[in-house]
Amino acid sequence: MAERRLYTPVDICETDDKILLWAEMPGVKREDLEIRIEGNDLEIIGHLKGEEKGRFLLNECPREGDYHRIFTISDEIDTNGIKARLADGVLELTLPKKERAKPKEIPIEVE
Repeated sequence: MAERRLYTPVDICETDDKILLWAEMPGVKREDLEIRIEGNDLEIIGHLKGEEKGRFLLNECPREGDYHRIFTISDEIDTNGIKARLADGVLELTLPKKERAKPKEIPIEVE
């Protein structure tokens, strides 16, 4: 049977110093989650494995398949500082922005 592609809703919020991303991934365990960066692409893959054998299905809902999303991130993101947390079926990513160079004051010589 072909792998089932699952849709994951995502919320994204931007502040002055970071971008926050929340992706719903119910049933995905830490060991079944991959987060990769290649160039400016941030890729999230979550593998949802089937239920244990011997259980009786009461409701038709996704039991196995892959969550897969790709986001294009800007060059202002510090990719070395990205943090990920998985709790209660929600993946939270914190993407810090690079520190901008502070304005440099140029001294004026008086003659």
